[in-house]
Amino acid sequence: MTDPGRPLAPAFYAGPAGRRPGGDWWALLHPPYTLWHLSYVAIGAAIAPDFDGVRLVATLMAFFLAVGVCAHALDELHGRPLHTSIPGPVLVVAAAASLLGAVALGLAGVGRVGPGLLVFIAVGAVLTCGYNLELLGGRLHNDTTFAAAWGAFPVLTAYYAQAETLRAPAVAAAVAAYSLSNAQRCLSTPARDLRRRVASVDGTVIGRNGHRSEVTVERLLAPLESALKAMTWGIVGLAVALVLYRSSIG
Repeated sequence: MTDPGRPLAPAFYAGPAGRRPGGDWWALLHPPYTLWHLSYVAIGAAIAPDFDGVRLVATLMAFFLAVGVCAHALDELHGRPLHTSIPGPVLVVAAAASLLGAVALGLAGVGRVGPGLLVFIAVGAVLTCGYNLELLGGRLHNDTTFAAAWGAFPVLTAYYAQAETLRAPAVAAAVAAYSLSNAQRCLSTPARDLRRRVASVDGTVIGRNGHRSEVTVERLLAPLESALKAMTWGIVGLAVALVLYRSSIG
């Protein structure tokens, strides 16, 4: 049985709240998952028929502000899942400023990309606020919306920002990103519950040879978080490879 007197950190990339300078902000940014979802932006841009590095950087910055900062600040404001000591008003300011920054970057790109980009800007703002604040009675706060908003949407937006249209490769990549984000959710949800909600685990695994081993929270977490870490670096590596390839061929 696990020791209920030793609570785990709320995430594998987060230490105990308030234990180190900047630790709360590091945890708030959810670095592995932010990198994961920014990788979808890079992939969407890299598979477009035309590739513009400036547009990619602007799209990455907009999604970092919207997803990495705003969405996570709103999530922490709504229920304090990471148990940070960041004051509520600071979270509100961070969320508002980052969302405005993301929208401003998008609006600045409308002149180059075209008015169709306005649709992506509006949808992104609605998804960011609707999901994390659980608006509409929480109807948007579900695995389907998560996979669509944090998986498929970045791919489609980045592709459109490059190509100024959507074609079959963008749709196929969006389906792949949706599926990967759904897999992420299937792993991260039980891992999060084990870290944040489970006080203790009691049980024994008995092998066919009679070997007995204790069931612990750590043992249950290990395969879930190992898979999440491997998938994070896998998708980041793929995104970097695609961008480097497109940059090399001009």
